[in-house]
Amino acid sequence: MTDADEGIRLAKRVAAQAGCSRREAELLIENGAVRIDGEPALLPQTRVLPSQRVDIEPGVRPQPVTPVTLLLHKPAGMPTDDAHRLLVPANHHEPGRAGLRFLPRHAAGQRCMTPLETGASGLVVFTQEWRVERRLHEDAAIIEHEIMVDVEGAVGPETLARFDRSPARVSVGQRGEGHTGLRFAIKGPRPGQIAHLCTEAGLRMQSMKRIRIGRVPLAGLLPGQWRYLLPHEKF
Repeated sequence: MTDADEGIRLAKRVAAQAGCSRREAELLIENGAVRIDGEPALLPQTRVLPSQRVDIEPGVRPQPVTPVTLLLHKPAGMPTDDAHRLLVPANHHEPGRAGLRFLPRHAAGQRCMTPLETGASGLVVFTQEWRVERRLHEDAAIIEHEIMVDVEGAVGPETLARFDRSPARVSVGQRGEGHTGLRFAIKGPRPGQIAHLCTEAGLRMQSMKRIRIGRVPLAGLLPGQWRYLLPHEKF
């Protein structure tokens, strides 16, 4: 089998075409600077035929892809350990908003810093950035989480008073037929803690959704969608 039949690795072709090292060629590809017949090519191991046109975007430097932080709306019923599978281009919310184009490296090696119970939905943070990881790890106990909880039945002042000595600030967010929406503001919540507080107050929890971590909101993400943490956003 010859190169004419099966092609050669894209990185090898780019290195020869750009007059650079194989590693520099891989970085150009990973930064989205290479197209094959007009289509983006993001994997250095892609096979390319001699008849195919390879274009390299001028001015792009062969440097490592900048680490990013991703915000995901985890659907209820999905274990957090499986949620990274949703970090794909098809689930990217408002791709143009952050001024970043999705690169495979953006999803590689992401660490989940804010897991949720399987039955809960809402904001989950994945990061490659050591500063964000350190902030969410070292300051976990003082970062406030806002969590909306639906419970069965009506919740009156006497029931709310049962939360007065708890670590959470609890208020009624909405009232519906047969259920009440409660807003929990709590610093550094532990898995199962909200459910435990509801049980102690004599309430049966129906659903739980985290809508804010620190100063970063869920803000418009549908279940399964993700977006980039913007430069101005801080936890």
